Amino acid sequence: MSEAVGQRLINELSLPVQIEPLLRKNGFGYLQSKMSNWCQLAQQQPVVIITDLDKLACPKTLLDAWYGKLARPENLIIRIAVREVESWLLADHKAMRNLLGEKGKLPAEPDTLFDPKQQLLKLALSAKRDIRADLVKKTGSVASQGIGYNARLTEMVANDWSPERAAQLSPSLRKARCRLNQLGIRLRQNN
Repeated sequence: MSEAVGQRLINELSLPVQIEPLLRKNGFGYLQSKMSNWCQLAQQQPVVIITDLDKLACPKTLLDAWYGKLARPENLIIRIAVREVESWLLADHKAMRNLLGEKGKLPAEPDTLFDPKQQLLKLALSAKRDIRADLVKKTGSVASQGIGYNARLTEMVANDWSPERAAQLSPSLRKARCRLNQLGIRLRQNN
């Protein structure tokens, strides 16, 4: 999900950027374990990482832990969804209503939710049957969501989700867009 959101945010920059390589490996732990690699790669090209804050106290705590004593290259952009990337999705009420329907109250401050993914799944219980089947786990399943969760939400991110609308209700997304816009300006100036 973070990858789909990251691609959408980068596409918003209106730059002829090739997003490669996409690293689909084990999430948070993998990303943190490769910090020295990301710092080295950022000496050659921009590197964008989107991760969740999860249960950590604040983004600064996460960044301090990930960087340790490593220098922080200008071309390494780490953006943190507070608490999870689902909070960024929930922040676009129009896209969420298009997906889930009119029932249920969408959060006015999604970054303050303790578990945005669970809030999204709770709202999905009132969605149309096919949406609900994709998003919500079947009774007795060990998964935390339905088997079509990522595919359905990735499609919504690509086709309906608006970072601009969502940033109005999500300070962490607003900061991510600002940082990426700064990168876009720098890249345009260097070309």
